[in-house]
Amino acid sequence: MKCIFTTVTLALMLASFTAMGETNDAITRAWIEYADLAPSFTLPKTKRAWERKRGEIRKELWRLLGDLPPRPKVPKVEILSREDRGDYILEKFQFDNRAGAMVPGYLLLPKQTKGKAAGILYNHWHGGHYDVGKEELFRTNALPIPGGPELARRGYVVCAIDAYGFGERNGKGPGGAGERDGAGELTASKFNLWAGRTLWGMMVRDDLMALDYLCSRPEVDSKRVGVTGISMGATRTWWLMAMDERPRAGVAVCCWTRYQDLMSEQGLQYHGIYYFVPGVLKHFDTEAITSLAAPHALLFQSGELDGGSPVAGIRKMEPFVRSAYALYGAEAKFDSIIFPATGHVYTPEMWQGTLAWFERELKR
Repeated sequence: MKCIFTTVTLALMLASFTAMGETNDAITRAWIEYADLAPSFTLPKTKRAWERKRGEIRKELWRLLGDLPPRPKVPKVEILSREDRGDYILEKFQFDNRAGAMVPGYLLLPKQTKGKAAGILYNHWHGGHYDVGKEELFRTNALPIPGGPELARRGYVVCAIDAYGFGERNGKGPGGAGERDGAGELTASKFNLWAGRTLWGMMVRDDLMALDYLCSRPEVDSKRVGVTGISMGATRTWWLMAMDERPRAGVAVCCWTRYQDLMSEQGLQYHGIYYFVPGVLKHFDTEAITSLAAPHALLFQSGELDGGSPVAGIRKMEPFVRSAYALYGAEAKFDSIIFPATGHVYTPEMWQGTLAWFERELKR
């Protein structure tokens, strides 16, 4: 009798969950249906037409990011310390972003190099690790090994900064020292919206200033610079590739999908407030932004089970982006790999893929 009761109860529970899921899906569909979102992206047939369209998209993105303060050509940097760590020299620096904040960062300078070295801007993730930030270079909170020293040992000059609200900038938002972690991040977003700009735009601006600094260093070959990161760091990576011509190569791990697929699969919960640019879906979706990176080498590595990056959205984007690269005859410069039975994680196999990509694209 107990087994019969259990079976019946389980069936009722499953039916209830199914009905609840169907109700939730209907609610989501209704929100999307009445939102009047961007139509499907159409890639121009010729390189010349795409170049014109490319400029229009980039201009519109800058407008959507808000009224960002102009940044100096090269940030005024203060070197705070210099330390010999065996295979490399570690410099700690900071620069004034000319928008109310000092931006601390690290620069790893390899010792065993001949001539100018390739540079890599490493973008840390979010993960709720507000106290980590740029220290991710030396930890395994996001990567399978400490990535900074490994890249330096391979001959790259590595740069990383704390994004708004992270590392040494946690508790240094507009809410002051009393607001830390998520509360500080939310206040920073509110402040920027009132100022006519976005938190994401200000983050991209800081990353561009870090790129300016990396490219200005005499040890760096500014024509061989890459960017990389996982999660929030991945999003920072493909936005930089889209908005600036200098990065020759990029590797983004996780956090790449169509925004509309993210909504339809109820995945907005997986991303913080920094991720959202007001009005972007009135114009275009992620495939249009990512296509701006062509013809520069760009590798995406994603987990099949990552709820924050629905695979359906990735598969929809890939043909558009490949077509953009094809206009330049650069099909080999773009790749997107889905790792089966893998979630939101940086696996050792992905790390080896990152190293191989940069070795191929930046060492020749």
